[in-house]
Amino acid sequence: MRGEKEISGNTKKLSSISEEEYVALLRKCSTLSTIKNVIEKSLNRMNHGKMFNIVTATWNPISGCLYNCNYCWAKDLALTKLKNSHRYSGGFKPSLNTKEFRVKFGKGDLIFVSDMGDMFGNFISEDWIRQVFDHTRRFPEADFLFMTKNPERYIELQQHIPENAILGATIETNDDDIVATDKVSNAPLPSQRLEAMRELDWKRKIVSIEPILDFELTTFATWIEEINPFIVYVGYDNYCHHLREPTLKHTMELIHELSNTSLVIKKTIRPAWFEENEPVTGKKNEHST
Repeated sequence: MRGEKEISGNTKKLSSISEEEYVALLRKCSTLSTIKNVIEKSLNRMNHGKMFNIVTATWNPISGCLYNCNYCWAKDLALTKLKNSHRYSGGFKPSLNTKEFRVKFGKGDLIFVSDMGDMFGNFISEDWIRQVFDHTRRFPEADFLFMTKNPERYIELQQHIPENAILGATIETNDDDIVATDKVSNAPLPSQRLEAMRELDWKRKIVSIEPILDFELTTFATWIEEINPFIVYVGYDNYCHHLREPTLKHTMELIHELSNTSLVIKKTIRPAWFEENEPVTGKKNEHST
């Protein structure tokens, strides 16, 4: 029909819109793309070592983890600089820190919850998790970022998750064999995390590809697109663990692909440790509890 455009959705059902509506839709898409690009550049300029630069503070009502990731800065910190503190005197075992429920949060706060552990591991009781949710629900004008390597529990507990939650997952690669063969982690495999995050029906989702491990470009980019996160963080290992990393060129290709559908924030971006004639130095731990 003249003056109309056909729009096809996932259901393969065709709909017609007028040419004027089509032009208006293109204009809105262009505007949103411009806004996204401006914000992306701004956030990348602001990125100076914080784990997530959208975060205003961290809060650890639950700490510790049993996944034993071989690159874990939090475990290393707990077993070294913090080993004489009351919280980590027994090591990096999971604990509920009830004093943290005295903390109050204000309008505009964006709090990273439990950066010193994984509060959604199967080794954490549902009662502990729900206590955290109940506390965050008391502060509806603040937002709370949760990150895990076991996003299946988001689905299990979704009816209890407060609306002011941002739900994230770390997915370092699409290659399960790297994680298993190199004994990177005891956490669920990357493909399992993908499936859970893809299934999770939540408006505000984040993916962290950090520390990035080698990957197959088309597959990994498609994975992330299917999750539909509004932000993706990408970064290399900061602490010279000599992980099985992708080349810098390969990583930049991934960032380019992901930028077509998500806001991509670059963390530590550098040549892989094995790339010749490119000096790579580790950083001291810059994270705080």
